[in-house]
Amino acid sequence: MTTPILSARDIVKTFGEGHTLVRAVDGVSVELQPGELVTITGPSGSGKTTLVSILGALLRPSSGEVRIDGADLSALSDAELSRLRARSIGFVFQSFNLLEALSVRDNVLFPATLAPGGTRAAEARADALLEKLGLTGRRSALPRTLSGGEKQRVAIARALINEPKLIIADEPTGNLDSKSGQQVVMILHDVARDQGKSVLIVTHDQRVEEVADRVLWLEDGTLRDRKAEVRDWVRDPVCNMALDAWTSTIFADHGGTRFHFCSDRCRERFLAKPDKYTGHESGTVIPLERRPK
Repeated sequence: MTTPILSARDIVKTFGEGHTLVRAVDGVSVELQPGELVTITGPSGSGKTTLVSILGALLRPSSGEVRIDGADLSALSDAELSRLRARSIGFVFQSFNLLEALSVRDNVLFPATLAPGGTRAAEARADALLEKLGLTGRRSALPRTLSGGEKQRVAIARALINEPKLIIADEPTGNLDSKSGQQVVMILHDVARDQGKSVLIVTHDQRVEEVADRVLWLEDGTLRDRKAEVRDWVRDPVCNMALDAWTSTIFADHGGTRFHFCSDRCRERFLAKPDKYTGHESGTVIPLERRPK
């Protein structure tokens, strides 16, 4: 078995203390193998940003262990973490984060200032990446003249310039039209398959989930693999929201059937007039092809 590029064990991150303490990440363990594309999705406030910041060596966990390319992050100083990020991790952001005063080529080369050999040693790689991503004709252009899809391709080239083993992309298709978004999805897919890199994508884009090896669902700071699980999805009889019966904690029994609710508000409405809400599919299991993505 190959050694994982990213390995996290029992990661916990808390904020505050006493009655204000929040466990933003609660006992998460995850591994990424070379050539694997994994997505993390979940509702707003579920802890995705905090978790990805920890996995990308941007934030230290309160407890637990993270290893990237064999290095134990807890044993590294801040300066050593900076060097590891430059060498082993490539970041792609929803908002592109390009430097407006630099050309496309110089944006791609910028991270190489932190790598051995500097930008001079990376020039051939930059030109090869620009050609591969269809940007050779735009190499001297400034970011303000680029389309959204072009900007994200520049961002991907920049993430790859130091030949990292791990790529972390945060909503990489969020600001793109459907055609450009599809193109970015397939580029990241090929980066994993053809170059053997581990690609971790935070996304709500179903197209990314369809090509992913694993789809990880993060909610209330805990993580699970949706593709590996077969869970029963049910409908809230009041608002018709799709819910995972395995994790739902708000429910009521009526007429021999257990009904699940998204909130106490919906449960109270149901209990006040249960007959009003038991006439549709609320208590039935949602078939696999209709389960929410």
